[in-house]
Amino acid sequence: MSFATLGRLSLPLAAAALAAACGGGGSSSLAFVPSTAAPAPAPAAPPAAGPATPTDPALPQLAAAVGAALQGDCTSLSSFSFANTTITSVTTAAAGSLTVAGKNIGAHCVVTGKMFERVSPVDGQTYAVGFQMRLPLAWNGRYLYQGNGGTDGSVANATGAVGSGGPLTNALYNGFAVISSDAGHSSAQNPLFGLDPEARIDYGYGAVRKLTPMAKALIKAAYGKGPDRSYVGGTSNGGRHAMVTAARLPAEYDGVLANSPGFDLPKAAAAQLYSAQQFRKVATDENDLSTAFTVAERKLVAQKINDRCDALDGVKDGLVQDVEACRTAFNLFRDVPTCVGARDGTCLTGAQKSAIDAMYYGPVNSRGEQLYATQSYDPGLAGSSWASWKFNNSVGGGRDPVAVGIIFQVPPDASIVNNTRAFAFNYNFDLDYPKLFATNSLYTESAWSFMTPPNPTKLDTLRDRGAKMIVVQGMSDGPFSIDDTKRWYEELDAENKGKAARFVRFFRVPGMNHSSGGISTDQYDALDALVKWVEQGVAPDRIVASARGAGNAGGVNSELPTDWAADRTRPLCPYPLVARYNGSGDSEKAENFSCK
Repeated sequence: MSFATLGRLSLPLAAAALAAACGGGGSSSLAFVPSTAAPAPAPAAPPAAGPATPTDPALPQLAAAVGAALQGDCTSLSSFSFANTTITSVTTAAAGSLTVAGKNIGAHCVVTGKMFERVSPVDGQTYAVGFQMRLPLAWNGRYLYQGNGGTDGSVANATGAVGSGGPLTNALYNGFAVISSDAGHSSAQNPLFGLDPEARIDYGYGAVRKLTPMAKALIKAAYGKGPDRSYVGGTSNGGRHAMVTAARLPAEYDGVLANSPGFDLPKAAAAQLYSAQQFRKVATDENDLSTAFTVAERKLVAQKINDRCDALDGVKDGLVQDVEACRTAFNLFRDVPTCVGARDGTCLTGAQKSAIDAMYYGPVNSRGEQLYATQSYDPGLAGSSWASWKFNNSVGGGRDPVAVGIIFQVPPDASIVNNTRAFAFNYNFDLDYPKLFATNSLYTESAWSFMTPPNPTKLDTLRDRGAKMIVVQGMSDGPFSIDDTKRWYEELDAENKGKAARFVRFFRVPGMNHSSGGISTDQYDALDALVKWVEQGVAPDRIVASARGAGNAGGVNSELPTDWAADRTRPLCPYPLVARYNGSGDSEKAENFSCK
């Protein structure tokens, strides 16, 4: 029995079953007990939202945004004044100075600045919330806060690219005013900004709280009115920003788009260290964790998952749509050959199976308490992004170890930057993991407080205003468990008496890795679907996604199987529905699938 299977049993049953389990995370003598951990050719246009239904009439219907032209010219914005804000430059970007998928973005103003500049009493560094705002000369009446990814620290172009692989459009192209920020620190301050308590909070939620009223005031100065409709969106940590904003600023934003959201990021980052520890056990070179689970071996497992699960949705097409049925249909120990000799890419050793399955189960402490979430077996594990997160980011100096040890834990340990691999390998889930929830006299807010949405299932204010949220995530997301997102949605649905779909919809993308890529149809326009839901009351019963084969204007996904049509489309279905083949018609086209 696999750990992933154990994760589907009740905890008492799991404890009874563990004694017969093969291998696992940590000692096989661990007994599982109830957890007490904190809450464990290219398409010519963007893929459009598919068939839809009217939203629930019991909820308010927000009016559509009305556009406006810029008053005067961009230079007039140099005199804009707002508390604790310094405007550092105002320029005019000509039409075509930026493009998306080969299309020219219209002329717009570019305003850069900073807010709340200060000198830290803790580390002596100068901090500020840096921002860039782009305001179209022909504005559509909408505003978008663009959440950025990773540990932030740089002001990405404020174009409103908030999800999808190889986007064919973005918010700025469509006429939105868009703001982007560095979340309160510079790239030179990564990751040691974690030593400053306020910089931590700005990274978690403070930056969006500070920037939102200023951005709306700048829009009013530019167009003579504030935004009719406001949206927040992002991918990865930017998706987390979106979900945090939905919880903390529910009166400020009408639409929330969270792509691949790391909303439980402290736990997810620690789980990455656990993954590194499991792969270290079976790596032939611990300085190259990919030797624990090679490309050939990952492709073998992906094929075995497809063999057992691909046809469950009515057609064998290299995608596993029915992931819930696949949880019982596929078993790593049974369905993947066990090596009787040397590893040659056609089998896995028993130790490899135990390590891989423990990683999919997720971290536990010495009492067997589950500390994060299971992950779902999906053929997308053959993707290069999945591998990069599991084998590189889990031990490297740019992501998980420094996030856990410097930005998230109390107290932070700056020495971690000298040997992040050792920190990951030696991370203790009894002694170190509780530091994610700790505070002291200097760090009075824990990472669990400043990084995660407070009361994430209590979205009554958002709901009752008529606001809407869309969450999209790949089934083979490397760092963030889609099972954790599913758990959150189920709890939200329970909180709303089974009617969460009136204002929140969660879409899973089979085979997609973190944010994009993998063996998937990863090109979609969830922002268009969100705007239609918010402003027209058209609830998204499906979002049509495309593969990015040869000739795709947004960029080719080189990992796609050669037997896929270059322009394959599939419907992304709102959870818990699954895209199922209708039994006739071209199986490369979304129109021949239904969400059931």
